[in-house]
Order: sequence, then C-alpha cells, then structure tokens
Amino acid sequence: MIDDIAWPEVIEPPASEETTPFWEGTRGQRLLLPWSTDRDVPMWFPRGTDPGAPDRPVEWREASGDGTVYAASVHHKAGPGRDPAAGPYVVALVDLREGARMMANVVGCPPGDVVVGMPVRLVWQPLSDGRHLPQFTPV
Repeated sequence: MIDDIAWPEVIEPPASEETTPFWEGTRGQRLLLPWSTDRDVPMWFPRGTDPGAPDRPVEWREASGDGTVYAASVHHKAGPGRDPAAGPYVVALVDLREGARMMANVVGCPPGDVVVGMPVRLVWQPLSDGRHLPQFTPV
C-alpha cells in the first residue's frame, strides 16, 4: 500500500462463490485473473467459467499488475458511495500486460493528469473485511 494516497470512499463489492479465488487473492495483495484453459487467454471480470468454452473450468493465475491506460474519464459528480467533497476522480480502462482489460480508478495523481497510454501499476485499497480493491497509480 502507498501511504500518501487519499483512498476514495467506495461501496465494498460483494463476493460470490465464483469470485472467491479473486477476492481471497486480494487478501494477500495478489491479482489473480481467470484464464481460459481452452484458449490460454486471461479474462476479466472474475468468473468461474470461460464464455468461449462454458464446459471448461478456468485456471486462476497471478498477474503482474502492470498496465497502460486504454481510456479514462474524469468524473466531477460524486458516484454512489462517494463523498462529494472529495472532488473529481478518474475511472479508467487499463490494459494489463497479460492481455486482460479491467476497469478501476487511477489514484495518486491529479485527475487531469491521467492520459491514454499512461503506464500504471496496481495498488491495493484496503477494505473493511481484509480484502483489497485493485486500483492503479501512474508509474
């Protein structure tokens, strides 16, 4: 965890049976992605089956957490669970080195500094139950 990040208020996501491996990985600050055992590609969001081969299980593999901003949007109005006084925040699509694309906040810099192509790395926002929420910060 990075000490100087002002973590945004968030609604803590629920866990399900299918997402348990992902959330358990976050307890140790490990980003686990579901991989298609049939196509050998990572997928995002956490799920227990491969949509391209629904009868095949997925394999959970650790990802580096390195990525690049594919797209970003600065939100000036507080979203659900956010404190309006916290100001603007960034929601980005991040292309992970492994090939999956995930949506998360970019934190640790002014929202207007986030640009397409920016290299980012994973940081972990603590949740109340010991899990962590993946977020990104500029490299």
